[in-house]
Amino acid sequence: MPELPEVELISKALNQLVSGLKITAAELLRENLAPAFTPKAFSDTLENTVIKRVYRRGKHILFVLDTEKTLIVHLRMSGRFMLLPAEKDNPKFAHAIFYFCEKSRLVFQDQRHFGYMNIVQTENLHEAKEIKKLAPEPFSDEFSVKYFLDILKTSKRSLKEFLLDQTKVCGLGNIYAAEAMFLSRLNPQIPADMVSTIKAKRLHRYIIELLQESINYSSTLNINPENIAESYYGGSFESHWQVYDREGSPCPNCKTKIKRIKQGGRSSYFCSRCQRK
Repeated sequence: MPELPEVELISKALNQLVSGLKITAAELLRENLAPAFTPKAFSDTLENTVIKRVYRRGKHILFVLDTEKTLIVHLRMSGRFMLLPAEKDNPKFAHAIFYFCEKSRLVFQDQRHFGYMNIVQTENLHEAKEIKKLAPEPFSDEFSVKYFLDILKTSKRSLKEFLLDQTKVCGLGNIYAAEAMFLSRLNPQIPADMVSTIKAKRLHRYIIELLQESINYSSTLNINPENIAESYYGGSFESHWQVYDREGSPCPNCKTKIKRIKQGGRSSYFCSRCQRK
């Protein structure tokens, strides 16, 4: 699943590619993609609207329209956008299509059928169920050391599960959580409320640094409009991860073999020596 830096890359690319374009027609090909709308209502709501801008909140991509509405998109596991010319065929798993006056179209493809869309009034966006409970943005003043220390103390869940909770820490997923805990020398299994102040401050710093490093790297990539997702930071930079997806490989610090365990149905990677309980 794409994490905050990947969604940042995609939203910025979409803003460059489709901002200012008029949606002449829209098709909802998989009804469950936008459960609050019938295909006709989805089409009627978006027809003849202009995309004013595209940006990100957490892992959600937001298309602001000139009708005072905002299209909310969550890519989930395999959702991706493709800006295709008229002569190109739709991909196999095309679940929504947005047609433009320029004869091009933006296709939402989702092989695993987990993607999600909704349309809300822009003025009520912050009250939308998808947005309302999200934690502060990691680069915002609200995501302060004090906020992080206070919110850690409210949870007895494992640190790994805590970090993946978007109502506590916004934008993190498996990759960045694993790397931040490794750099902070924190075991993913310890209760969140047991993290010391010193290590919590260190973890807070590494979360921000890792996300920023990822975004900086992404900004240097060339975007292919017909396959925006191919430029994901996680995919192109995977050889640089220190613990994520490196089960059995030597720890870069102490050479102990990296372990993998299951937590909440997800894999956790860590060094049992550097990240003792």
